[in-house]
Amino acid sequence: MSFDFELILFYAIIVCGVIALFDIIFLAPKRQGTAKAGKVPLLVDYARSFLPVLVIVFLLRSFLFEPFRIPSGSLEPTLLTGDFILVNKYDYGIRLPILHTKVFGHSEPQRGDIIVFRWPPNPSVDFIKRVIGLPGDHISYIDKELYINGKKMPQTFLQDETARDENGIEWQAAEKEEDLSGIKHAIYLDPTTTSHDYHDIVVPKGMYFVMGDNRDKSADSRYWGFVPDKEIVGKALVVWMSWNNADTKIRWDRLGTMIH
Repeated sequence: MSFDFELILFYAIIVCGVIALFDIIFLAPKRQGTAKAGKVPLLVDYARSFLPVLVIVFLLRSFLFEPFRIPSGSLEPTLLTGDFILVNKYDYGIRLPILHTKVFGHSEPQRGDIIVFRWPPNPSVDFIKRVIGLPGDHISYIDKELYINGKKMPQTFLQDETARDENGIEWQAAEKEEDLSGIKHAIYLDPTTTSHDYHDIVVPKGMYFVMGDNRDKSADSRYWGFVPDKEIVGKALVVWMSWNNADTKIRWDRLGTMIH
């Protein structure tokens, strides 16, 4: 089951606001000049206390930064399961809460950006992937190598690595450095799996083609299609906390890691 935290937060603000307003208009005047003049009902007191906090959190989360937890290993080795990151909400333009309509700014995702977005098959679920194809790009993925507009993106072997999935199961990965037209980043490939090939896919206007860095263990645009611009939440910025569930400890070395 998934929850739309933004909508829940919005409803909580409405409820607290209505309770506080009802007290100001109807209840507070009746208490004046009585023994209960200084006594505020418990429910009203809670509503008044929580309302400013909820409003501040809602505004920060809607227009500046939103926290996000990495739920799987689809972006390894860049982001690990259990990383807690901050998502920049204003780099790609300011959007209205709930409606998600862009009202300010015209910046767009660039190739190589890691973005959080509402998953097109089920917008109530947030996904995180790397932008590979921009609107108008021709994308091919053949034998685990990426081609953009007919040009092969170079891969350089780095090392054989023992990786671990979200269930703690270890597997042997080939770690390589991929060069996305000047944007270099590490990827994992599983030598034991076959390639899920795509030939000359054209990215439609207003859409983006995204992939995980853990190429053979990522459900991405190769399987469910493109990401509409309107579903983009923001750009992954920094790791502020990281919890290794398998070893039940904090990964101190990852705190403050900038994401690229």
